Amino acid sequence: MKAIIIEDETVAAQALASLLNEVAPDIEIIANMQSIDETVEWFQTSSAPDVAFMDIHLADGSAFSVFEKVTVSCPVIFTTAYDEYALKAFEVNSIDYLLKPIVKKDLARAVNKFRNYSFGGDRYNEMIIKMISDIKQTKDSYKTSFLVSHKDKLIPLPTRDIAYIGIFSQVVKAVTFDNQTFTLDRVLDELMLQLPPHDFFRANRQYIVSRKAVKDISIWFGGKLSANLTIPTPERIIVSKARAGEFKRWLTG
Repeated sequence: MKAIIIEDETVAAQALASLLNEVAPDIEIIANMQSIDETVEWFQTSSAPDVAFMDIHLADGSAFSVFEKVTVSCPVIFTTAYDEYALKAFEVNSIDYLLKPIVKKDLARAVNKFRNYSFGGDRYNEMIIKMISDIKQTKDSYKTSFLVSHKDKLIPLPTRDIAYIGIFSQVVKAVTFDNQTFTLDRVLDELMLQLPPHDFFRANRQYIVSRKAVKDISIWFGGKLSANLTIPTPERIIVSKARAGEFKRWLTG
């Protein structure tokens, strides 16, 4: 069984290959592409593999554009670091994805799903194109404000005023640029589906940060990054090594 990996982060590609060798040693990785152009050219000149592992964000843009340029007839298992607006679309269309950093049990689940279900053919590519269209249509439906409690009233909190959102003693709170704190009755996963991904980034499992709030980045231990905000935070907001590349692309995109 042959597979390809489409991933622009060398460390992430190597980690996936190593895990795949543990989970499914019968799957042979025959190619590793790092860009949209390279991937399109590969599919135009090579026979389709049995499965492709594809990162959503590549160095030269969204991997979704690959499907608009060339027919991909093999099943694809997407990898993503909290690509919020796409996750729900994957689930609705039964297209598998893996959240970074990828762990063995999730990879095993995805591989087993791939083995047990029938995918492929031009219809698969058409399904991906439809999913991309659905994503584009819903990207403009993000919330511009949340209704929050303030003293004895409910008031609108504009998303543009939010510097970061965090979990504090198991309570989700939004902190504004003028350092006010408001409780939100949602979990971070739900919030990321409602916030525009261009403006907000899931730094880790505890924090969501606003692009406007990021002052600079510090290099941290083990290839991690520390997001330094324009307002004080109760602790360092650390971005993992696996997500560091995407964070830098998001910040400059």
